[in-house]
Amino acid sequence: MEGIPHPIPRTVEEVFSDFKGRRAGLIKALTIDVEKFYQLCDPDKENLCLYGYPNETWEVNLPVEEVPPELPEPALGINFARDGMQEKDWLSLVAVHSDSWLLAVAFYFGARFGFGKNERKRLFQMINDLPTIFELATGTAKQSKDQPTAHNNGSNSKYKSSGKSRQSESQAKSVKMSAPPKEEDDSGEEEEEDDEQGATCGACGDNYGTDEFWICCDMCERWFHGKCVKITPAKAEHIKQYKCPSCSNKRPRV
Repeated sequence: MEGIPHPIPRTVEEVFSDFKGRRAGLIKALTIDVEKFYQLCDPDKENLCLYGYPNETWEVNLPVEEVPPELPEPALGINFARDGMQEKDWLSLVAVHSDSWLLAVAFYFGARFGFGKNERKRLFQMINDLPTIFELATGTAKQSKDQPTAHNNGSNSKYKSSGKSRQSESQAKSVKMSAPPKEEDDSGEEEEEDDEQGATCGACGDNYGTDEFWICCDMCERWFHGKCVKITPAKAEHIKQYKCPSCSNKRPRV
């Protein structure tokens, strides 16, 4: 069981480092050490939990006895469902609960040490740049999520502007899912962020925010909050040509 030896994270960077260490341990249990993990989760034993530690190790053990616990606890009794479903489905279920637990621990530290809105937002964005354990355990992780820079078309792109016009079909999705582009594309990231502040949503008229998902209409080339046009990042990845509600309602001339 986890004890005091691990240093307590107090800054965004320290909490993120703690998150990555625990995440690495859980990924190891559900991918590399999966046979050992499977055997340890004997349904005949008492309620068991899967713990990940900051030093990138993992452990299957009973939950802590104190109430309330020092840290949020992982899903209880993962071993009971092991023999009642397909192994891959069981591992997927444990992976989903492990992702939830990691977020709970990270934001527990944030709450404990008084992280403000901007700090919490930055912490979540750092976490969101990584594939989830569920994605890695099921083989559905997209490579682009591990590369949040040049040709990202995953969840990270909603926080960055491509700063370039549509150049190819493969890059189009990245542009659609990014923030409204600036007029010049070679002035550096800082100037790019300044230019984006003036962009407004074609639906509600509010200004661009770096923490919001935006999508561009291929017909009128206006930008919209995803929430205003009911488009999520996941849906946008499958849209080859997006038409905003106004353009969709226009009837072609006969």
